Amino acid sequence: MVGERELPAGWAWAALGDVADTTLGKMLDKKQSTGLHPTPYLRNVNVQWGKIDTDDLLTMDIEPEDLSRFTVSKGDLVVCEGGEIGRCAIWNKDEPIAYQKALHRVRPSQALDTRYLRYYLEYASVAGKLARFATGSTIKHLPQQRLREVPVPLPPLAEQQRIVEVLEEQLSRLDAAEASVRGALKRINRLLDKATDFTADVALKSDEPAASVLAAANSIDGNLPRIPSDWEWMRLGDVAEVVGGVTKDQKKQADPDFPEVPYLRVANVQRGHLELAHVTTIRVPQKKADQLRLQPGDVLMNEGGDRDKLGRGWVWKGQIANAIHQNHVFRARIYGDLLKPELLSWYANGAAKWFEVNGKQSTNLASISLTKIKNLPVPVPPQVEQANIVERIEERLVQLRHARGASEAVMKRGKALRNALLRKAFEGGLVPQDPNDAPASDLLVGVAAERAAQPKAKRTRKTTIKEAAVPRAAAPVGLAPEPTPAPALAVQQEFDL
Repeated sequence: MVGERELPAGWAWAALGDVADTTLGKMLDKKQSTGLHPTPYLRNVNVQWGKIDTDDLLTMDIEPEDLSRFTVSKGDLVVCEGGEIGRCAIWNKDEPIAYQKALHRVRPSQALDTRYLRYYLEYASVAGKLARFATGSTIKHLPQQRLREVPVPLPPLAEQQRIVEVLEEQLSRLDAAEASVRGALKRINRLLDKATDFTADVALKSDEPAASVLAAANSIDGNLPRIPSDWEWMRLGDVAEVVGGVTKDQKKQADPDFPEVPYLRVANVQRGHLELAHVTTIRVPQKKADQLRLQPGDVLMNEGGDRDKLGRGWVWKGQIANAIHQNHVFRARIYGDLLKPELLSWYANGAAKWFEVNGKQSTNLASISLTKIKNLPVPVPPQVEQANIVERIEERLVQLRHARGASEAVMKRGKALRNALLRKAFEGGLVPQDPNDAPASDLLVGVAAERAAQPKAKRTRKTTIKEAAVPRAAAPVGLAPEPTPAPALAVQQEFDL
């Protein structure tokens, strides 16, 4: 009995480091780079579950004598050390490639099928079991020593291969179904964007009279849609009062004399809806709270973030009392009954090209100024038509959202089926055991004997000036020692399945 569950007959527990060699990639050190040996390398972002993307490779400088240490070869498993720890894929190309320190190279012994380990790490990740070996609070990391301690339920090698064959057959069907549903979701989202484009419903022929174009302003308007002559083009600043939000002041947050009110951030203001599950609070002067208090019908529009977030937003319905908005969110309060707020928000959400041309892009973020956004061209239909337009669009949205919800439910069920399949595989219930298979314990004895017979590998390394001045512990060199029953049992109990 191991922990609370007995492994199937012929299986055994093994720490990953006892059945595989692990190595971290090369640290990217631009200061010491000579530029003489540029080498393509894999980053954390290149490695996804089960696949490695090589479309956007970067290069680093690696001395020729270091290449063997910092390259993965065909059949090696590449495992993410940071972020989504454990995310892994097998390098299947004939040409070796370098890899950075954010990745582990794992080379299983003859006791462990690489594909089996790849699927097991996926199961351990989604089941939350790898998290026990992670370090760090904000960004999780899986250090090499902790990775080597991860227990692996080890079936006989022949059974590992049978498990992989069944997994790949079943998962390939789930993957195909998921790809089909993802494609449907993309089409539905495109239709959702088109459904809210109310100018498309009144597209005019070239010989039909259209509304007058806007006078030039301090913006680039491009080719605006032709709208009926009884409609009107107006600037946002003429349609609504547009104001920016509050900037967070850390000093005020500790002053109990300032009222504490809810405030909306960019993360709360999504395209066509508001995400209000997590709304934070802020302390501001009472006058500022009164000035920025949101009213039902206010249109919220993002001022900054990724380029595709500019102008993104939706209508405030008064869901939270006394809420205000931060400085990266604009509030547009329509003058009187000039325009239905839903029409303004739908049009702004579809004006990505205008925001892209008129916004500013810094190194990491895009933004648009208050002055500039007031120049956004807005189509204004006759008031008698606006309610019918809103009703027609909302009917379309109900149908499309229902289709999207159904597709998302299918995706969720597919994920649950995948996880259940993986769990069954690593509990020994996916394929029958064969008493004629050599037990995993024999494999472990063979691996330990082979490692004990090998001389320790010697590795030369360059010493930097900083390292020469500061003593440091020697890194583990060579192969892991022969496993002993007591440590293995301790690891098994820590990682009970």
